[in-house]
Amino acid sequence: MAAKKVQLLLNRTVENLGIVGDIVKVRPGFARNYLLPQGIAVKPTPKRIEALQEARAAAQAELARLRQAREDLLARMQDVTVSIQRSCNDQGLLYGSVTQRDVSEALQAAGYDVGVRSVRLAQSIRRIGEYQVPIQFEKDLRTEITLKVEPDRQFVEDEEEMEIDDEGELVERKPARQQSRREAASQASATAAEATESE
Repeated sequence: MAAKKVQLLLNRTVENLGIVGDIVKVRPGFARNYLLPQGIAVKPTPKRIEALQEARAAAQAELARLRQAREDLLARMQDVTVSIQRSCNDQGLLYGSVTQRDVSEALQAAGYDVGVRSVRLAQSIRRIGEYQVPIQFEKDLRTEITLKVEPDRQFVEDEEEMEIDDEGELVERKPARQQSRREAASQASATAAEATESE
């Protein structure tokens, strides 16, 4: 049977729980082990609720200002493309990966104040290419940007000389030009040998 939840009054804003002055219901262990010892919450009384009204109004005004700033940022981020250069092998596999932090830093360098927690990558990126990356501040404040992961060097692509097997290993083939030279050389030596025999 689930433990009965306790009601507490928040002394300060706690992300994903509530703002200062909110009365919240939490599990007893969370209250006993974290909220009460840290002084983040207290048992609600009418006097304490009244004392936190001014702080609550200030917190609500701050949240409204933050939401407006995020809405403006999302409006600016429509059709944004950000590029990141990384070292990779000849098949386009990165030596490492591109993480949420890398995307956040690239956006900040481009002038968009996006924190690491707002970048929603399902998994880190491990290949060169173009990706759609979701940016989400709140449930209803969401957009997608285009991320281009580019190699830090030019690839030497010669399809005749390079082939990859099913396991991603490089299969070396001799170029057709070298094969024809060897064949011509062997034919010339065979012709020379025939000429020597006929003399």
